Amino acid sequence: MAWTLAKLAAHVNGRVLGDGSAQIDSVATLADATDSQISFLTNKQYKPYLATTNAAAVIIATEEECPSNLLIVDNPHAAYAKIAQALYPVEKPAPGIHPTATVHESCTIHETVQISANVVIEENVVIGAGVSVGANCFIGKNSQIGQDTLIYPLVSLYHSTLIGERCIIHSNSVIGADGFGFAFDNGVWLKIPQVGRAVIGNDVEIGACTTIDRGAIGDTIIGDGVKLDNQIQIAHNVQLGDQSVIAAQSGIAGSTKIGKYFMIGGHTAVSGHLEITDNVVVTGKSTVTKSIKEPGSYSSTIPVEPSNKWRRYVGRFKRLESLSKRVAKCEETLKDKD
Repeated sequence: MAWTLAKLAAHVNGRVLGDGSAQIDSVATLADATDSQISFLTNKQYKPYLATTNAAAVIIATEEECPSNLLIVDNPHAAYAKIAQALYPVEKPAPGIHPTATVHESCTIHETVQISANVVIEENVVIGAGVSVGANCFIGKNSQIGQDTLIYPLVSLYHSTLIGERCIIHSNSVIGADGFGFAFDNGVWLKIPQVGRAVIGNDVEIGACTTIDRGAIGDTIIGDGVKLDNQIQIAHNVQLGDQSVIAAQSGIAGSTKIGKYFMIGGHTAVSGHLEITDNVVVTGKSTVTKSIKEPGSYSSTIPVEPSNKWRRYVGRFKRLESLSKRVAKCEETLKDKD
């Protein structure tokens, strides 16, 4: 469905510089856009494309020389997200339960719910209005799913899992599996029953193949508005604050408590039993081994270097212990002379 540029501007509280009647039906990059598409500029690296773009309009923060119409807003990236949502609305499937689905008679399922083929839903599950459950999903007993949540195929929700409203859970994710809990006794590992739950807030998006373990005793809690990328591991009893964002292949070990607006780059590891305050950013490939009590940006990785330089750096790192001892000895000698 096409929108006029003026209507899109009103939708995002923006200002049109140019022809507000221009018809826009989709989005594209500055380099590839056609005269029926809208693009945006937030990264200065792509500014040279402004002069040659064929886009019907460009979402931008300030007036610039450009052959296209401009949609000027305070936050172009956020405006682009809202416009893309308007141009590509999510189509809700028709409600109903597929004949191959297995749904226990004790469940409470709203009449507007859509349940696809081969879904298995155990006893005492409650599913709210407008929920869509993709093919081959499993929902364990005593679980609850809030209204307007979208669950893609092949998702597994273990028993007693609580999912909030308007969540999106992508394929092959597992929520509520047992945490990694064992006790060592006379040469063997004894399994510790994981009797807590996994509790997911409202407006949470969980990427494909992501795992959120249930609590060992209390609950694992994911706050409202959290966005998790693909292939993330959240261990038992983690508490992750509202509006946190975690990139792919990251992991958080058990019983770590994290505040609001936590942001971490990909392939980052966070140790267990830590406390991290609000508004912390951890750059990609970092390792967090200590609690963080002050907001700010933290890093612990070495940027890529040519191999010959990297080998020298590693060699020097290995000599730090002996160098430290030599410096300490020199300090003692100077202290004695003083």
